[in-house]
Amino acid sequence: MFKWSFYSLAEGGILLDDASNTAYCVGLLLARRTLKQLEMDAEYEGNVEATGEDFTVEPAETRRPFRALLDVGLIRTTTGNRVFGVLKGALDGGIDIPHGDKRFAGFNKDSKQLDPEVHRKYIYGGHVAAYMRTLMEDEPEKYQSHFSEYIKRSIEPDTIEGMYKKVHTAIRASPEAKKSKKAPPKEHKRYNLKKLSYEERKAKLIDRLKALNSAAGVDNDSDEDD
Repeated sequence: MFKWSFYSLAEGGILLDDASNTAYCVGLLLARRTLKQLEMDAEYEGNVEATGEDFTVEPAETRRPFRALLDVGLIRTTTGNRVFGVLKGALDGGIDIPHGDKRFAGFNKDSKQLDPEVHRKYIYGGHVAAYMRTLMEDEPEKYQSHFSEYIKRSIEPDTIEGMYKKVHTAIRASPEAKKSKKAPPKEHKRYNLKKLSYEERKAKLIDRLKALNSAAGVDNDSDEDD
């Protein structure tokens, strides 16, 4: 239905990785951009603030919600897989997708229930923050190399949740695809001769004949003088 770039998330200040927190942003962006193009974004805002609880969009009075089906392809559907992070983001974004909650991060096999607090932690990068704290204490050198981009941007464990909240807000405020600002291509030198039109070739031939005739006339004058 539309073309989007994964790296457009970077414009919202997000550091791209392969964790479920980024996957949620992908799903949210997908949903909001789709509904924006269908002019359904005002009717179906979805779950504005992610709480970690399961969410299913309810039909509005005017139009039914946009329905999509999740195709996981060859991905292993293990609990907490990133594809279910994308699913959760799309659901919260306002798209109707038939689903269950047993593969979301935070689903407890024993109680057979979803723990919203655990799920919320993965949506806002709480697991990443916990890993950062562990490395900071136990392996400072590994922390410096593994989270070098975070350090450059002054992102600390305590600020990660706030960063993702800002990203969610930015996606909802402006989900449209941004036009890339590419520099105009450099003009390359032409080493082959430019192809001339028929009229240009004809004019060039006439000029050459005139030049030859003029040169012949000069030679004749010289011979007569001799």
